[in-house]
Amino acid sequence: MPAHMPHGDELHGEFKVPGGKLVVVDLEVTDGRISAFRLAGDFFVEPDETIPAIEAAVLGLAADTDAAALTIAVRDALPPGAVLLGFSPEAVATTVRRALSSATTFADYEWQVLRGPALAPLQQMALDQVLAEEVGDGRRGPTLRIWEWSSPAVVIGSFQSVRNEVDRENAQKYGFEVVRRISGGGAMFIEPASAITYSLYAPSALVQGMSFADSYAFLDEWVIVALRGLGIEASYQPLNDITSPSGKIGGAAQKRLGSGAVLHHVTMAYDMDGDRMVEVLRIGREKLSDKGIASANKRVDPLKSQTGLAREEIIDRLVATFRAQNGLTESAITEAELERANRLVAEKFSTHEWLYRVP
Repeated sequence: MPAHMPHGDELHGEFKVPGGKLVVVDLEVTDGRISAFRLAGDFFVEPDETIPAIEAAVLGLAADTDAAALTIAVRDALPPGAVLLGFSPEAVATTVRRALSSATTFADYEWQVLRGPALAPLQQMALDQVLAEEVGDGRRGPTLRIWEWSSPAVVIGSFQSVRNEVDRENAQKYGFEVVRRISGGGAMFIEPASAITYSLYAPSALVQGMSFADSYAFLDEWVIVALRGLGIEASYQPLNDITSPSGKIGGAAQKRLGSGAVLHHVTMAYDMDGDRMVEVLRIGREKLSDKGIASANKRVDPLKSQTGLAREEIIDRLVATFRAQNGLTESAITEAELERANRLVAEKFSTHEWLYRVP
């Protein structure tokens, strides 16, 4: 039988397993230990006694038990031959940690959407930081931003080497500005009409209790749903790729800010000049050899070729999916936000010290 839930304040946690089912836990903590625990969800499990066995294993554990130890406790409690469909011991552990850390869900917020205007690459870098900090400080609600680019760019990750990633001579020759963002990850090759880029700015409570790997897939689950609605067999490939059987569609990057915000952004290829990309980016042999492919421009399969739809129509469908799942109200970049972004361009993002922090 499920553990009895005594009267009083309960802690509640939810975790939608990427590509799987919803896991829900309710628990109480007394004297630093889990004193009541109930597991539920729309998953499938056999045999029926598996759920009581998991509940019994979690009951009595210290409230500061980490996700790894919780996973082991749940796995060790499974009856012989137990089958879990749509979730896993890791998912139960993540949900427990989210309950204990008072994590939130998408539905807990009133989301806003920003579309455009077209901005220069350096402004984009600065605005990403500004909007994330605004959300973290409570001056702006959680926001989905659809980027529009005013000019071509190569955007390198926070920890990448300019020399290793970019052929500066070809970048200059073809008019690609090289900029550095605040998040990690790999280089983004941006042609304004050929890229679809979006950012999510949210309180860090939304990903509380999740590993970085879990949070990447969790924050992009909605776009996987949207792409599948366009007829693409999209899936998430850890750590940070959105892919399909035809090839990679895009990549994600993320930054947790001290202000209490998470910044998560994705660039997907709508269309692309693969030959130009390999002239501008120094994609090394090692990176290609572990993919089992002969050339870099075969790694990415753009959305245009997979859907036949116009870029704007795909963006409309993405936004409509997010709105249907979470609600959205229209918003705009404020004068104060843009002014602060422009100051950051001058003070940080345009400086030699920032761009060449890793030469």
